[in-house]
Amino acid sequence: MNLAIIGYGKMGHLVEQLAPDYGFEVPLRLDIAENENGQGITRERFRGIDVAVDFSVPAAVLTDIERLSAAGVNAVIGTTGWTDQMDRAKTAVERARTGVVWSPNFSIGVNIFLRLVSEASRQFAPYKEYGAWAWEIHHSTKKDAPSGTLLKLVEEMKKADPNRRVDVSSNRAGAHTGTHEIGFDSAADTITLRHTARSREGFARGALTAAKWVIGKKGWFEFSEVLFEGH
Repeated sequence: MNLAIIGYGKMGHLVEQLAPDYGFEVPLRLDIAENENGQGITRERFRGIDVAVDFSVPAAVLTDIERLSAAGVNAVIGTTGWTDQMDRAKTAVERARTGVVWSPNFSIGVNIFLRLVSEASRQFAPYKEYGAWAWEIHHSTKKDAPSGTLLKLVEEMKKADPNRRVDVSSNRAGAHTGTHEIGFDSAADTITLRHTARSREGFARGALTAAKWVIGKKGWFEFSEVLFEGH
């Protein structure tokens, strides 16, 4: 299987390094400079590519998806900070009848964490004496704050318990890979749920798992559908 990597930074390099474990060769890599305004994504250049993985920058994602769809190439999108344009991206994928897996976080642990947080919020819904918070910290070079993962966690909390206010905060410092924390506090006690990433490897392996899964599929999918298919 042939894999293209769009966004050849730390994540792109790691995806390339691990790709053979998933049966992929990587004949095409596009860094940000090579793909300005999506100019690196052409039907001719992507001929023979089975799937693309995008870990680029937020400003590029919509154009990347539109041009990949026009070229008939399925994709995995791991870039965050662009979801205000998601409706346009979904329209492009639907029109072209291609397939995309999107997630703000491709860690298997984080996606299980999302389910735990949702269930915790559901259980706390009747007990209004508890205040809720959502907090995260990432390395100083991460461009979006709050992160896409934290926004997704808060979204799941509000789906499960629409009437509870969630206090949201973010920090950016040092080289921290990423920690997300959800909590509930009352005068009687505190309950805390926390996920801490030790390295980027989990994100890369999740993206490669999604890339293998989406080949030949049509539609817009979230990574949870890949992980929990049939459950």
